[in-house]
Amino acid sequence: MKKTDFDVAIVGLGPTGSVLAHLLGMRGISVLVLEKEPTFYGNARAVYTDDECMRIFQSMHVADQLGEDMQRDTMVQLVLANGRKLMQYWSPDRSNGWPVSNFLYQPALETKLAELLSRYPHVKVMRAREVTDFDQDELGVSVTHKESSGVAMDGSDHLRTGNEGQEDLQTIRVSYLVGADGGRSTVREKLGIGMAGKKFPQPWLVVDLEVKEGTNALRHQPYFQFVCDPHCPTVNCTQPYPYHRFEFMMMRGQTKTEMEDDETIRRLISRYVDPDSFDIRRKLVYTFNALVAHEWRKGRVLLAGDAAHMTPQFIGQGMSAGIRDAANLAWKLAAVLQGNAGEQLLESYRSERSPHVRSMIRLAVMIKDAVSISNPVLGFLRNLSLYVGTRMPGFSRYMRQGGPKPKPRYKRGSYLGLDRGWRRAGAGTLVPQPLVRNFDGKEFRLDDVIGNGFSIIALNGNPYAQISSESIEFLDRNTTTYVSLYPLGGRPQGQLVNEHVGDVLELEDINGLMIQWFRRSGFVGKAVAIVRPDRFAFAVVRPDEIEMAVNALRKQMLGEGGRLRGTQGAHDSQYHGRRQP
Repeated sequence: MKKTDFDVAIVGLGPTGSVLAHLLGMRGISVLVLEKEPTFYGNARAVYTDDECMRIFQSMHVADQLGEDMQRDTMVQLVLANGRKLMQYWSPDRSNGWPVSNFLYQPALETKLAELLSRYPHVKVMRAREVTDFDQDELGVSVTHKESSGVAMDGSDHLRTGNEGQEDLQTIRVSYLVGADGGRSTVREKLGIGMAGKKFPQPWLVVDLEVKEGTNALRHQPYFQFVCDPHCPTVNCTQPYPYHRFEFMMMRGQTKTEMEDDETIRRLISRYVDPDSFDIRRKLVYTFNALVAHEWRKGRVLLAGDAAHMTPQFIGQGMSAGIRDAANLAWKLAAVLQGNAGEQLLESYRSERSPHVRSMIRLAVMIKDAVSISNPVLGFLRNLSLYVGTRMPGFSRYMRQGGPKPKPRYKRGSYLGLDRGWRRAGAGTLVPQPLVRNFDGKEFRLDDVIGNGFSIIALNGNPYAQISSESIEFLDRNTTTYVSLYPLGGRPQGQLVNEHVGDVLELEDINGLMIQWFRRSGFVGKAVAIVRPDRFAFAVVRPDEIEMAVNALRKQMLGEGGRLRGTQGAHDSQYHGRRQP
C-alpha cells in the first residue's frame, strides 16, 4: 500500500518555494507545490540578488536563463540630494563564479522558475489551492487544501474575487511539509510559532514604474542609489529595462492618502525622471519588519523564507535569505528521504541558517538607520563620517567591496561538520568556485563538474588514497565526486605511474581561488576537503585524517550507529548526478 502521495509538500510558489521545488526535484524527490494565488502577483517586490544565490541558481541549471533578465555588476551608491556621491559599493570579487551585484525584475524571475519546473515529471504545481489544515504523526503529514477563496492581486493592486463555488476539499499524505508561504504564513500560524524582533512604524511609499513604449527615459539612471536627503530620504532603484522603482520615506505630517495621490507621486519622481515617460504600475505605502520565528521546525513541518524570518528591504537580502534556506534544506530533506541520513540532520537547518539571517537583519537595520536620517545635524555627521572614511584607503576599500556584509560562514558549534580551529578554518565555510581546467584543456566552473552531491577534493593528491572501502560505499551512496586538484601548471606529467583508482577528476585551478582557500585553512602542500552538496565544507584535513573525517560525516548524518536505512523518494532525474567534463 502506498504510504504517501508525495515526499514533500511545499506551501507557496514564491522564490523560496520554487527554488526548493527545483532542488528537491533534481534530486529525485516527489514534490507537490500548493500556491494560494491563481496567477503570479505581477509586481516586483525583491529587486536584487547576490553571487551566492546566483551560484545556487547555477546548481539548478537555471542561472544563465535567469541572468539574461538581470542587470549585473550594477553600482550601489550613497548620494546627497544634489547627486554628489558619498560612497560607492562595487566588488570585483568572483569567488563564487558570479557577479556580487545583480538587479532583477521579480515577476520575470518567478515566471521562469515556475516554467522550468516542468522538467521534473515528479514535481506537481497546483495553483489556487489554499491549505486549510494539516495533521502530522511519526510517519508523515496529512495536508488538507481547498480551492482558494482568497484573492489574487492584479497589476493595479485591486482585489480580484476568487471562485465562489464549492471548496473542493482534498487531503494528501506527504512525508514532510514546508511552509514557504510568506510573512503571513498560514503554516507558521497553525503551528503556533511566534516571531521575535522589531516592527518599524516608519512608513515608506513605493512607486513602481514602467517606461512607456517609444521612450528612452532611463539612460541617466544607470545605478542603484540611496539618496541621503534629510527632507525626503529616497531609494532610487534601477531594474531591468523598462522597469524602475522609487521609494520615499513618509515625513512627519504626511498621510497615506496624500502620499499615494497621483500629483504627489508626480512631484516626487519628477526630481529624477520625466513623469510623462512612465506608467505607474504600483503605488503603495508600507512599513517593514525585522523578525525571526522562535522555531523553524516542528516534527515533520518546517518553515522557510519569510515564513521563518523577515528582513528589511534596505540590503536586498529578503528573497536571497529564502533562497539560502532552500539550498540548505533541500539536500538534507533528500538525504533523509532516501535513507542516507537520520532525521536529526534536519536540526542543523535552523542552527546553521538562523545566525546568518540575524546578522543580515542587523546589517539591514543599520543601513536603514543611515539612509533614513531626517535630522539635518545627524545627517551632516553621517556625511562627514563617510567623507573621512572614504579617504582612508583600508576603510574605503573595505566598504566599497561590501565588508560589512555577513560572510557565508556558519557559527562555530552550530553546523554539520568538523569543528574548525586555527588549522581547519575552512570547515563550515562556503568553498569558492574557481574556473578549472580538465586534462584536455577545457574550462569549466567547478560546480558544473562536481555535481550536486558530496565532493572529496584532494589538493595535490589522490582523494581515494586513504579512504576505506566501507567509507567509499557510504560516500558513493551520497553521490560523491572525487577530485584531484592542482595549481595551474602543476598537474603531474611525464613518466609517472597513475596511482589513481576509480572515477577521479583531475582538475587545475585556473584562477587559484581554491588553492588560496586551502592556504587560508592552514594547508599549503597536501590536504583533503569534504564538500557538502550546498558547497559548504564539512572538513578540511590532512590526507591521513580523511578516514576520520568521513567517519565523522557518517555519524553526524546517520547518528552514532552509522547504519544506512532503506531508500524512498528516489525518482530518477537527469539532473541528479554530476556532469562529465
